[in-house]
Amino acid sequence: MRLRSMGVALVATAALVTLPAPITATAADTPLSQGRTATSSSAENAGTPSQNAVDGDTATRWSSAASDDQWLQVDLGATASVTRVVLDWEAAYGKDYKIQLSQDGSTWTDAKTVTGGDGGTDTLDVSGQGRYVRMQGVHRATPWGYSLWEFQVFGTTGGTAPGGSCDTANAAQGRPATASSVENAGTPATAAFDGDTGTRWSSQASDPQWVRVDLGAVQDLCKVDLNWEAAYAKDFRIEASADGQSWQTLKSVTGATGGKASYDVSGSGRYVRVHGTARATGYGYSLWEVAVHTGTTGAPPVEGGGDLGPNVIVVDPSTPNLQQKFDQVFAQQESNQFGGGRYQFLLKPGTYNGINAQLGFYTSVSGLGLNPDDTQINGDITVDAGWFNGNATQNFWRSAENLAITPSNGTDRWAVAQAAPFRRIHVKGGLNLAPNGYGWASGGYIADSKIDGTVGPYSQQQWYTRDSSVGGWTNGVWNMTFTGVEGAPGSNFETGPYTTLDTTPISREKPFLYLDGNEYKVRVPAKRTNARGVSWPANAGGTSLPLSQFYVVKPGATAATINAALDQGLNLLFTPGVYHIDQTIEVDRANTVVLGLGLATIIPDGGVDAMHVADVDGVRLAGFLIDAGPVNSDTLLRIGTPGGNADHAANPTTMQDVFIRVGGAGPGKATDSVVVESDDVIIDHTWIWRADHGEGVGWETNRADYGLRVNGDDVLATGLFVEHFNKYDVYWSGERGRTIFFQNEKAYDAPNEAAITHDGIVGYAAYKVADSVNVHDAVALGSYCNFTADPGIVQHHGFQVPVKPGVRMRNLQVISLGGMGQYRHVVNDTGAGTSGTDTVPSKVVQFP
Repeated sequence: MRLRSMGVALVATAALVTLPAPITATAADTPLSQGRTATSSSAENAGTPSQNAVDGDTATRWSSAASDDQWLQVDLGATASVTRVVLDWEAAYGKDYKIQLSQDGSTWTDAKTVTGGDGGTDTLDVSGQGRYVRMQGVHRATPWGYSLWEFQVFGTTGGTAPGGSCDTANAAQGRPATASSVENAGTPATAAFDGDTGTRWSSQASDPQWVRVDLGAVQDLCKVDLNWEAAYAKDFRIEASADGQSWQTLKSVTGATGGKASYDVSGSGRYVRVHGTARATGYGYSLWEVAVHTGTTGAPPVEGGGDLGPNVIVVDPSTPNLQQKFDQVFAQQESNQFGGGRYQFLLKPGTYNGINAQLGFYTSVSGLGLNPDDTQINGDITVDAGWFNGNATQNFWRSAENLAITPSNGTDRWAVAQAAPFRRIHVKGGLNLAPNGYGWASGGYIADSKIDGTVGPYSQQQWYTRDSSVGGWTNGVWNMTFTGVEGAPGSNFETGPYTTLDTTPISREKPFLYLDGNEYKVRVPAKRTNARGVSWPANAGGTSLPLSQFYVVKPGATAATINAALDQGLNLLFTPGVYHIDQTIEVDRANTVVLGLGLATIIPDGGVDAMHVADVDGVRLAGFLIDAGPVNSDTLLRIGTPGGNADHAANPTTMQDVFIRVGGAGPGKATDSVVVESDDVIIDHTWIWRADHGEGVGWETNRADYGLRVNGDDVLATGLFVEHFNKYDVYWSGERGRTIFFQNEKAYDAPNEAAITHDGIVGYAAYKVADSVNVHDAVALGSYCNFTADPGIVQHHGFQVPVKPGVRMRNLQVISLGGMGQYRHVVNDTGAGTSGTDTVPSKVVQFP
């Protein structure tokens, strides 16, 4: 939220409420679905989540957004033979719907079709097999959404799927292994997985202890063989995990007698653990060998390519009622700041006349040509702030890309705040970055774009423009930064808002979807050094990947299927939707592309990390949002592995238009939001945000200590927006790091000075360079305070760096927003403090 932005009254219209009907049909047995992971296409609000439909409590419910084509699905955890499904409808019921089954959460088979339903309790006999069961709504019976008190699935599980088998080979042999402890150096964890019955692992003499193996990828598990030494476990569990953090019990054993034993199991995981809870002897636990056998379910490999899913709207100039399509989505999304709707408009090459595409939340519009001028709009792509009384400071999460605009009145309006990129656009006229009436605005980002006329920021407080061309630039408020921009104004930071560099040291444009004839492809642009101006129409040096090399991720997909696709060598194209995942997405292959459309949103459940990227060359992450879940994640996005030091200078990993949110859409927690371990990573436009408004917001409610931690060397950030974290917003410990443009607000809700005092300093710096760093360069950085919980807080400084010859900071400023708290200094103990209520920046042009 920006300067003097208004409080948001989120008025949720209550759905129809009736007392739940008793479910008598299920009294005899417990449903397979109870307590399992549930996901849905949408939720009416934070009080009606998917999980309520499988919690066994008939006083809680799931309810969807008020539109048709909504779904609820449950992951049974293993393949089941499904015999019955019971739906206990609330008053907002489905008139027409389907019950569907899936092995992978992606490909669905209709098991039952219901038409003309009358609500109440529906008990449906079905016959089929699947791990995932879904209610796919077709038509609602009321103007409200779909609402279920309980969704119950009955049947049997166990063993591998029909047609499957259990491999006799030992999948664990020779794999990396770790343990809670070892008795001595001669009994390491790896000895239990080396295939040699003359070597063993043994632990210290205490309970509990464990040994685990990493199979290298998630696999179906069917049997585990144990060969105990004399020091065996009396009670133990065999467990599996997809991420090494959250564990599922495959087999619980009590009263064991040691020796050799085999256990049939059913489940999946990358990690398998033998977790001893009670020893049979006074010694530790000791295993000669552990063998893990994997099952083949007969399921086909994940297919690449295919259609783009229900929330991608592909149009051409002859599409009937095209304006109406834009208007319908805008009407739904204009003020839907924390809703579940996600939409992507894709415009085929051609000329579109008389169009005004107004963009609300989670709405993207892109041309499908190889070059922006292939898709011509004689009209406008508009972002304004009528929904918020002319205040544009919350116009987040939307985008425009890869097209040309000839504005209807000569100037296009793009009044946005954070997380609203404007890429590869040719504006054949001017561009107005302020809302109608020139209310508050707080953006923004332009890259690889050509604006023939003048850009007017007017009320915009900060903006970063990279590798572009402008016909002129009229003004600025606090921090207007340009690198590689033809026509940019000259630097005047000492007396004005401008910081201008002739070139961008390293850049590589974001991957984008386009049409080659009738075939979808993803263009992956090449790296540029010392870039200036747009990269098109030459598009030199890039590559194009056919859609068949991508797993097209659609609503309902699971993390297991996503990881299976990655293991097969596929890239990922996330179509618009909200994706709950119960295991970390593991991107392990060099040059993998992970591209999102329509602000596709990934939410980790159960405290898992959302995504890990291995320490490999050239991974491209672009165009998606990671939203923290209610159980604390250690790290939402990790790029590289701790301690990794491979040289990626020739082919760096890039993170572009990847946004992070903690809270706002509901309670969310994460210790670290983004951690960069790899060297040479390029962070090109990100907004990492601990929410200051919305649902689930409070100093401890959406606790998130760190926004961005950079441990890798030679990392470059261009367009870095990080706000409101409980401790450091940015903590940089890698060598030779560079930042060009940084925008920050400190946490509004710091309760008092004591809560943020550390090491004798009041307040955590917005941007801290670790004392161990010898070389660092940062330019055009701003930090603002708005301590609404305690306006008397005086933060010591905005920036904290070691005083060394190689550490250079330029064009820094701190600002008190309306006198809601103050800064004592700008950087370390240097720079005048802020004072009063006039929002006047305090600046340091160069430090030291």
